[in-house]
Amino acid sequence: MTGPLGHREESLTGATEARGLEALISRAARAGKGAAPVERWNPNFCGDLDMEIKSDGTWFYLGTPIGRMPLVQLFSSVLRKDADGRTYLVTPVEKVGIRVADAPFIAVEMDVSGSGEAQTITFRTNVGDVVEAGPERPLRFVDENETGGLKPYVLVRGRLEALVARPVMYELVGHGEEVEIGGETMFAVRSKGAVFPIMPADQLKRLSA
Repeated sequence: MTGPLGHREESLTGATEARGLEALISRAARAGKGAAPVERWNPNFCGDLDMEIKSDGTWFYLGTPIGRMPLVQLFSSVLRKDADGRTYLVTPVEKVGIRVADAPFIAVEMDVSGSGEAQTITFRTNVGDVVEAGPERPLRFVDENETGGLKPYVLVRGRLEALVARPVMYELVGHGEEVEIGGETMFAVRSKGAVFPIMPADQLKRLSA
């Protein structure tokens, strides 16, 4: 294919190793400067790539884990999840599908500032994103049927979410409180003026009994 600078370059799906992908994507992404403007790009779909993000946040390419964090961060900067529910690597000239076992990112650390309605909960992801939960970056809690527990997610950008790591989840629920929502008492957390329900308060009391 012909790249944006007018020269021939290998396609994403034709790259035979992670370093080959790095050279292609680095032309489109702003390495070290946050996410690329993938929402503004509308390239053709060029097939699927043998890349997977495991549920623990580890990235694999061609069956091999990608051990270099700067490379993972580069790839993460051109991720996009579309309305079809699939996740893609996107450049101005190509869109390729990848597999994501759960969420593409893991929230590995959190910080809480303020209190009450002024409270703000900030997360750091495994690839270096820093996200303040709030109306534009909501938290959601999903029942984990196999364990009877909860899996919290925070929106990072676009449709891409971070799964809150279990130790961070315990810290998160430690900041929960009972809040009346729609006439029901819910156990919830607050951030940037928004209230995010975790579960009905009476359900929590039953689980804690």
